[in-house]
Amino acid sequence: MPTAYDVPPDLLINRIAEHLKHVSQISPPPWTSFSKTGSHAMRRPQERDWWYTRCASLLRKIYIHGPIGLARLESEYGGGKEVGYYPAHHRDAGGSSIRKPLQQLEAAGYVAKYGKRGRILTGKGMSLVDRQSTELLKEMAKSRPELARYA
Repeated sequence: MPTAYDVPPDLLINRIAEHLKHVSQISPPPWTSFSKTGSHAMRRPQERDWWYTRCASLLRKIYIHGPIGLARLESEYGGGKEVGYYPAHHRDAGGSSIRKPLQQLEAAGYVAKYGKRGRILTGKGMSLVDRQSTELLKEMAKSRPELARYA
C-alpha cells in the first residue's frame, strides 16, 4: 500500500488540502486574511486558502516526523530574515499559524497529543494520508505505466 513516502509531497499536500476544505471543524480564523506567517515573512501568503494547505502540510509532516512538537514545527516553518547588510538570520514561524491549525486538526480527530513529546497522527489521520497517497499514485499510474506496480 502506498504511503506518504511514495508520492510527491506537493501533490499530496494539495490533495489533502482539497479534502480538508470539506471538514466542518477546519476553517480559517478571520485574522488569516491579513496576517503574516512569521517575522521572517515580508507579506501575507498570496494563496487565498493557505490555511488548508498549512493544515495538510502539518498532517504530512507529523506523518513523516511524528511525534513532533510545536517548537520544532515553528523552526521548520520559519525562514531567513534579512538583517541589513549582513547575511540572513533564521527566524521561527509564528506560533499561532501552527498552533491553531493543530488545534483544529485535533478537533477533527486527525491529530492527538502524545504526552509531552508532541503530536502524532491518530488512526483516522493516518488512514486519510494513506488513502490520499493511494489514490494519487493510482492517478499517476494512468499516465506512467511503470508506476502501476506500486499502486
